[in-house]
Amino acid sequence: MPSMKLPAPAILLSLLALAPAAGAAAIEGDYLEARTADVYTGPCFANGEVNLAGKDAVLAWHVRRGAWNGTALDGLSVVAVVRASATLGDPDANPLPARALVIVDARATAAQREALAALARDLGGDLIRDVVRIDVESIDASFDGPAIATLRAGDAVEVRTRALAHCDLHCGNEEVFYPPLTSVENAVPAVSVVQAFRGEGLGSTWAASDKRSAFLATFSR
Repeated sequence: MPSMKLPAPAILLSLLALAPAAGAAAIEGDYLEARTADVYTGPCFANGEVNLAGKDAVLAWHVRRGAWNGTALDGLSVVAVVRASATLGDPDANPLPARALVIVDARATAAQREALAALARDLGGDLIRDVVRIDVESIDASFDGPAIATLRAGDAVEVRTRALAHCDLHCGNEEVFYPPLTSVENAVPAVSVVQAFRGEGLGSTWAASDKRSAFLATFSR
């Protein structure tokens, strides 16, 4: 049977149909960050916490769709718990060296767990270069609005957030004093109704409530 030759315009259209849309993200999802210092605050409150609080943070990524290193991660989550050397975001202090505990979703396959850990390292940058351990836990992450989320990672991590309200304005000069620790889009500051780390590996645990210390956002790469 003779081969069929497509005219040049038809070949081009066929290739375009197979190619991903320009600017399409390889992976995208929701992001939650909770720190042990207020991120939405006034200078007077921030100065009262610097060097005393804010060295610890929980960073969580929930993949809505996409793949990393060729491995599909739809619906899976990864959490990094960070212990830094200084208040995170302080322009006058270096938070490095920092140590991190990475928690990958128990629903993931072995290949997906490896990809989730690699994703956290890439998105977390220098804060997640020194990973002291990688744990596998059941992760429940729900995002129910621009500032409302719930995160549980086994017994080690718990975060619940709510939207900022008028009662959270204490000095009248509040603003986003510290930006998010990673590259995200659509970041919204929120109140951590509960945030706690009860795990091992970082030499410290913490628990706090009703702090203006969280961000909710989206991410894509």
